[in-house]
Amino acid sequence: MSQTEPHDSVESDPSTFVRIQQYLAQGDAEGMTALLDPMAFSDALRELLRLSPDQRDQVLTMVPPELAAELIEEAPNELAAGLVERLQAEIAADIIDELDSDIQADVIGDLDEGDAEAILAEMEAEDAADVRRLAEYDDNTAGGLMIAEAFTFLETSKVGEVIRRFAEEEEDFERYRGQHPYILDAEAHPVGVVSLRSLLTARRSALLADIMTEPITVPADMSLDNLRSIFDEHPFLGVPVIETDGRLVGVVSRSALDEAMLERSEYESLKLQGVIGDELRSMPFAIRSRRRLAWLSANIVLNIIAASVISAYEETLAAVIVIAVFLPMVSDMSGCSGNQAVAVTMRELALGLVKPVDALRVWRKEASIGVVNGAALGLLIGLVAWLWKDNLYLGLVIGLALALNTVIAVSIGGLVPLLLKRIGQDPAVASGPLLTTITDMAGFFLVLSLATAFMPLMI
Repeated sequence: MSQTEPHDSVESDPSTFVRIQQYLAQGDAEGMTALLDPMAFSDALRELLRLSPDQRDQVLTMVPPELAAELIEEAPNELAAGLVERLQAEIAADIIDELDSDIQADVIGDLDEGDAEAILAEMEAEDAADVRRLAEYDDNTAGGLMIAEAFTFLETSKVGEVIRRFAEEEEDFERYRGQHPYILDAEAHPVGVVSLRSLLTARRSALLADIMTEPITVPADMSLDNLRSIFDEHPFLGVPVIETDGRLVGVVSRSALDEAMLERSEYESLKLQGVIGDELRSMPFAIRSRRRLAWLSANIVLNIIAASVISAYEETLAAVIVIAVFLPMVSDMSGCSGNQAVAVTMRELALGLVKPVDALRVWRKEASIGVVNGAALGLLIGLVAWLWKDNLYLGLVIGLALALNTVIAVSIGGLVPLLLKRIGQDPAVASGPLLTTITDMAGFFLVLSLATAFMPLMI
């Protein structure tokens, strides 16, 4: 299957879906393969997802395991696991066997324990052991990203052995993802790495130990952000990963890290919008509805609380109706300032630069920013209110409310992620709603309470 060759899109070739249906009805595996194989991964997967679950199973069973594996690899992890778990264990094992070990571990790790063990039982014992080992690592660590396949030699090997292996295993090198040969001692500890330049210029009889250089290794539990620092500092395509005892357990590639960083960014963005997990419209209706409803129901409660503040000042609003024009301005501007603080705290949490115990330091830094920005924003909107409505005291009320609420917003925005982290909740999911509700309530209260106090001068 090719990603680079020109192909017709699904929109421009509506007969594609009809042909798939025909091949399914006829049980024509050869025709199905000939249709899907030349297509881009994304187009073929899109066609697959248009089918019913039973028809998807039939397609994945009909086509060769390597083609089915390409479709599985294109899908997000949760969807990939859903496609695999419906298949017979023997067929699923054949497909999983065509995937790189890191993707195998991701898919197996998302399956129910019973389904996972049934598939692993059909795989080669050594491959199954690698998958079990990789599945134990956290996804957001070097161990979770690495592949078990490593291009390794003993330090007693010679240059000629490496060159012969290049020639004999040319088709298998794609799995090594551009690795240089890593040199191990008798206990499987990485002791060196050999560049291709050194291999080509050395005598074939030379020992690898004589031309190798000291390797840079990373522990299996290293975080994504620390991995990013390693790759930023060095032009490596891959880095060997070691366990606590120093044994080589795999290699993490630059491309795998790039993909993981992108996925994390997308995932965090979706969580902030209330979309939990890898939601796709091909997933069961009940699951999608339940996930979204849980988020929306919580927001209803929070909005009712905010609305109750306005209800308590109905008389003030009735007397000075112009205040209603400025209420959303105060809450929105304060919310924007608070979201900036949330974003900075979330980033520092991800980088390990702050922890919940740093709350006081974070608050001091955010509050100072809030005072300066709040004063500037309050002065600006106060002038607008004064000139627009020709009422100095209205401008004073709106400006002072925005200034104070900005300080509150950045303080909350800086501290809420730390508090949620401290109590074991996901900051990315809950920080936004909490910030919005608190800044809305505080903004409404400040505007309306100040307006009540200045009412004789504003009317």
